[in-house]
Formats: sequence, C-alpha cells, structure tokens
Amino acid sequence: MEQLLNPSPEIKSLSAGSDVGAAFDDFMRSFEAFKSENDARLGQIERRSGDVLSDHKADRINSALTEQKRVLDELVLRGRRPSLGGVKSFPTGAELEHRSAFDTYVRNGESSGLKRLEGKALAVSTNSGADGGYLVPEETEREIGRRLANISPIRAIAGYCQVSSNVYRKPFLISGAATGWVGETTARSTPTASPTLAEIAFPTVELYAMPAATQTLLDDSAVNIDEWIAAEVDTVFAEQEGAAFVNGDGTNKPKGFLNYDKVAESSWEWNKLGFTISGADGAFPETDPSDPLVDLVYSLKAGYRQNGTFVMNRRTQGEIRKLKDENGHYLWTPPAQAGAPATLMGFPIAEAEDMPDMAEDSYSIAFGDFRRGYLVIDRQGVRVLRDPYSSKPYVLFYVTKRVGGGVQDFDAIKLLKFSAA
Repeated sequence: MEQLLNPSPEIKSLSAGSDVGAAFDDFMRSFEAFKSENDARLGQIERRSGDVLSDHKADRINSALTEQKRVLDELVLRGRRPSLGGVKSFPTGAELEHRSAFDTYVRNGESSGLKRLEGKALAVSTNSGADGGYLVPEETEREIGRRLANISPIRAIAGYCQVSSNVYRKPFLISGAATGWVGETTARSTPTASPTLAEIAFPTVELYAMPAATQTLLDDSAVNIDEWIAAEVDTVFAEQEGAAFVNGDGTNKPKGFLNYDKVAESSWEWNKLGFTISGADGAFPETDPSDPLVDLVYSLKAGYRQNGTFVMNRRTQGEIRKLKDENGHYLWTPPAQAGAPATLMGFPIAEAEDMPDMAEDSYSIAFGDFRRGYLVIDRQGVRVLRDPYSSKPYVLFYVTKRVGGGVQDFDAIKLLKFSAA
C-alpha cells in the first residue's frame, strides 16, 4: 500500500526499458487498491464517521492511478509508431524520385530536383509567394496522419474528410421530407413537404511546426529524414489540434465544439449544443451522484447513443472514478487491455486535456457520437520550407499542413454543465 501511495520514479517517468504489460499490471493493482480504500472512505461517510486520513489515502491512490494511466498510454503510443522504413508497400518510380529529391533538399538545401518534379514551388496559401516550401513524400504525409490519429483525442473519434481546396462545403439535412403510410389505390391528395437543408462550410487553416536540426545530423546518412520529420511534428501538431477542436474560436483555427452556442436540452435547436446539469455547482450532487451522467447519456437519441463516447480530461475522470451506481458497482471501468480506453457506464472515454476542469458552470463532460457530430478536415499536402539562416548553426524546417474542423450535426453531441440550475 505504501508503494502505491508514493509511486516510485519508475512509474512516474518513462525509460527505454519500460514494458507495456508490466505497466498495465501495475495500473490494475493500483485500481484494486483504490477501490478498497475508496470503499472504506464511502463506508465511513455513510456511518457519519469520516476519517481525514482515509480520504487523503484514497485521493493519493487516485492520483497515482491517473499518473499510471498516463504512463501506460504513452508506452502504448510508442508501440503504435511504425518505422517508415518498415513499410512493406512498393513505391512507384515517381514516388522514389520524389523521395530522393526531397531527401536531397532537406539534407543540403538543393531544390532543383523538387522544382522540376513540382513544376514550380507552389505557395502554401493563396497569399504567399513562391517560397511556400515543397510537398513531403506521400508516405511521410500518411505517416504524419497516422501518428496524429493515435495521439489527437478528438481526431481519433471524429469524422474525417480530406479535400484539395481551402474550404469544405457540404449540405446537411436538418429535417427530411414528410412521409407516411398509404394504401395501394389511395389518392395522394397533398404533396410531401420539402426537406430542410443547411450548408456547413469549414475553411482549412494553416498549422505549423518548426523543428530544428544540426547539419551534422542531416549529413548522417543513417538518419531517416522522413521519419525524423514525422516524429518531430506529430506531438506539436496534436497539441495544437486538440486545443482547437475543443475550444478553438474559428479565427485562423478550427472551431471547437465548446465554442458553439449552448442551450438547455429542453430548449434545444439547430446550431446549438444541448446540455443537461449536474445539480450542484462545480460538482456532482451528494445524493445519487451518478444521476447526472445517466441524464446526459439519455439526452442523446438512440441512433447516436449506441456509438457514444465520453470526452473529459484526466482530473474530471479522477473524480468520476470514485462514483458508484445504486447497486454499489463502480461506474468507471479500467481498460480490458493495454491500449484500450477506460469506460464509463459501458461507453469509452476519450481523454482530452483541453476540456475544462470541474468548476461552477463549467462544461467539463461531453457525450455523443463524435463520428457524426464533429468533422475534421485535412487539405492534401504537407509542406516543408528549409531555413538555414535564421538560427545558425541550426537548420530550421517550417512544416505546414492545413486543417479545419467544426460541428456538423448539432444533435449528436451533448454537454454536462456543472451547475445547480
């Protein structure tokens, strides 16, 4: 028990020898210890004989459990990052030529090969000049996309579309045409009503990262340049995307789902996200604390609910981990295996650290079918501009991609507001 209360440095920090299986076993042992301590704490509360020490021990184990889950997620993520050199596909001659020309450009700045292949140095945006950089090889672009899907929580559960233009437009059916039953020979006296359509338009905006390298690293032929670029930008891109997909204001970035107008579920209307309340300011109610979560789940229509996912940050998840249903069963369930998500009431949990902490009037939990509710758009092409001058002796690489996003179905996502009324 004392080891769980004071996690060792091996649990808090990742090392090259860290093992996913061992980390998962440690995590499950911590959860069992947490349940035992939390059960004792809840029993004391019911007997009105609360023990401050017991509360403190349960909270410390809960914090250690959260840290172990973070470590486990990072270990699993490491294993999901395949080497570009290990891809078994057979590139075409044109792809090999592009890869060779790109490698030459990155290592020593010689761009004549890329200029010949691309015809001219296309600008990253319509407002930039001819120095907008060069397209990375398709395999590198796909690898960056795979890495982002693994570590960007909203991208991993949202709908996805790739476009070749700056703006994605799509008509969306708000209400269908009127229908009904009719006999084979019965007269159709009135025409059916026309469907109601709304157009959604999501612009793609520039997201950039600027990794640096020494010329010595670039001269080393053993270094896989494609893999190095993908590894350098994936976390930076994912962090920026994660913040924008949750809270982005739509100005030079995607619009996050929490930035749309919100309305009580009883007054829901299109273009707004509906919410239910927790029944207590900044917290779950002391009596029947699981009821707000049940209300949130069933505020979603059945067609969306079957594919529902909870979205919250780790601190909110730590509070939910303490809750039980009326039969004494914990609502939060640990993952069945390393790499799988934890579940809440049978629905998976996506951990998005940009979700707000529990506070008065905060929207700290979202639930919905994000595949249908939120759309992520990528414009084809990731570009790299080499800059050996701005930060000598380092060589900077200005890596850009264009990303958009926004809510496409306002009926598919619901929020929990931590408010008494």
